Amino acid sequence: MNIITERDIEGRPLAGKTVAILGYGNQGEAQALNLRDSGVDVVVGLRARSPSRARASAEGIRVVECPDAASIGDVVALMVPDDAMPALVRDAVAPRIRRSSALLFAHGFALRYGTVVPPEGVDVIMVAPMGPGLRLRERFVEGGGLPGSFAIERDVSGTARRTALEYAKAIGCARVGLFETTVAHETEIDLFSEQAVLVGGVTRLIIAGFDTLVEAGYEPELAYFECLYELDLTVNLIHRYGISGMRERISRTALYGDMTRGDRIIGPETRKAMRAVLEEVRDGTFAADLLDDERKGNPALKHALREERERLIEGVAERLRAIAHASRGGGG
Repeated sequence: MNIITERDIEGRPLAGKTVAILGYGNQGEAQALNLRDSGVDVVVGLRARSPSRARASAEGIRVVECPDAASIGDVVALMVPDDAMPALVRDAVAPRIRRSSALLFAHGFALRYGTVVPPEGVDVIMVAPMGPGLRLRERFVEGGGLPGSFAIERDVSGTARRTALEYAKAIGCARVGLFETTVAHETEIDLFSEQAVLVGGVTRLIIAGFDTLVEAGYEPELAYFECLYELDLTVNLIHRYGISGMRERISRTALYGDMTRGDRIIGPETRKAMRAVLEEVRDGTFAADLLDDERKGNPALKHALREERERLIEGVAERLRAIAHASRGGGG
């Protein structure tokens, strides 16, 4: 796969164009600020009573109502949650966006599962940073960035690819590397990785390890430190040196345990379950479940979160954080 970097994208990004960011949450704020700092003319579209208006204005960014932002933008970037996107596009974007402008998505879910139908006569592109908005902004300010992927869903103007690349450069993704893909592949990989590895897999592995130790009579505090607190040390080594490089930098005892016991934890049954999770992402089962729960007010999600908050590991974590805060002289 070809990796595109800043060297491959000539000139000042989006020169002479206005980007309208609709929404000012996790990704919206980070991308608006990165665009501004890259010299791009940015306007943010928000509801009249949005609590984010003051925060955006304090950063010197022009704030208008969403329909007005859609009419102003040469690039209209959707930075609202997936469940809010269909109504926003239908009511605010489609009636006002100018022909040959670009409608930009930061994630492919709405396009992949058809919850949003883009208006005719506009480019449809996706630029997806590989990480949360907070980290995207932090890395940008530090002079770095996050990798990202991009896709061209519709090219009316003949310049959609150029627009996507320049946008990615302006938010800092091209500082690290850009990967061209499709909306379907980005969405399916992203959802699967969240469920099986980055969130669902990691959290369940931590909890299972913690519970196993506590049920065997070990102190919960020590189990917490070993199964959760030290995780970032391993992850940082993997990030810096790769899996093989991490293995070169750990103790012989840890290495031997990894090589001889790891496959017993993540074995054939886990891999079979992963394949089933991926199939549910690909055939739309997961999206249908998610959207159904959202339509009902998220009862399944709220119930699951309540149960998770009652786990012993959460109480231990809260107690240890309080002790650490007090030891640093933190006040109430």
